[in-house]
Amino acid sequence: MKADLHCHSFFSDGKHSPAFLLQRAQELQISHLAITDHDHITVLDSTLSKLYCVKLIPGVEVSCQWKGFEIHVVGIGVDAHNETLQFLLREQRAARRDRISDIGKLLEKQNIIGLSQYMQSLECVSMTRSHVSNFLISSGKSKNQSQAFNKYLGKKGRAFVPSNWISLAQTNEAIKEAGGISVLAHPGRYNLNKRALGELIDTFKETGGLAIETSYGNVNPTVQKALETIALDKDLYVSAGSDFHSKDAHWTDLGKFPAITTRVKHRAIWAHPRWPSF
Repeated sequence: MKADLHCHSFFSDGKHSPAFLLQRAQELQISHLAITDHDHITVLDSTLSKLYCVKLIPGVEVSCQWKGFEIHVVGIGVDAHNETLQFLLREQRAARRDRISDIGKLLEKQNIIGLSQYMQSLECVSMTRSHVSNFLISSGKSKNQSQAFNKYLGKKGRAFVPSNWISLAQTNEAIKEAGGISVLAHPGRYNLNKRALGELIDTFKETGGLAIETSYGNVNPTVQKALETIALDKDLYVSAGSDFHSKDAHWTDLGKFPAITTRVKHRAIWAHPRWPSF
C-alpha cells in the first residue's frame, strides 16, 4: 500500500482540480488517496473516480482552536452525507467567509481594492488567508506569501482578523459521528515546546482523537521519530500525508514524505477498525 492521506484541491487552498490529483496519484503509483480540503468534503462523481487506479477515501481537514493556537485535524473515511459533520463544516465555511470579508474591509481602508471580486473568480468553496495572500501578490502589494502574511495577514499585520474556530472536542465528536478517524495533522508544525505538544496530544486523545501524522512533507527525521514514540506511548495510530497544494511546490508533491517506519507499521491508520473497506 502507498497511501497519501492529506492533500488539497482548488475547492480549498490547493491549486488543482480533484481530477488532477487523481491523475497525479495514479502517475506516482499511489494506491490510496484522501483529498482533505479545509472544512469541506470533496465528493467526486463515481464515473470520474473509476477512471483512475486509485482508491479514493473521503476526507476533510478541520481547523480548531486550542489555547490560542490554530490546530488542524484530518478526518479520514468520513461519511460525506453525515448531517452532524456537514452542519459543522457549513458553520466553519461561513466563519471563513466572514473573516475574509472583514480582511477585505481592512484592505480597502488601505486603498487595496478588489478582494471580493478576486475570491468570486476562484473555484474554492472554503476560503483561506492563502487566497488573500495570492490576491496581494497578483495585485503587486506583496512579493510573496511570506511578505503578505508579515505585512498584512499575520498577527501583527495591517489586515489581521483573528479566527473563530471550533474546539478539538467538537471536531473529534463530529468526525466520530460520521464514522471517521480523527488524525492530528502535522504535529511538529505548531511551534509548541515539548511540554505543550504533549499537552495538546493528551487533549486530542481525551476528546476522541485516534491518530497523529508522523510522516508528512519536510518532516525532520528527529521529529518523526519523536512523534512515533509518542504514538506508541499513548496508544495512538499513525498516519501519513504530503499536505500537497501545488505541483509547483515539488518538495511536497503527492506521496513525497518519509515512509511510516517498521517500528510503528502495526499502528498504521489502515489497521484501525474504521478504515474504509473497498
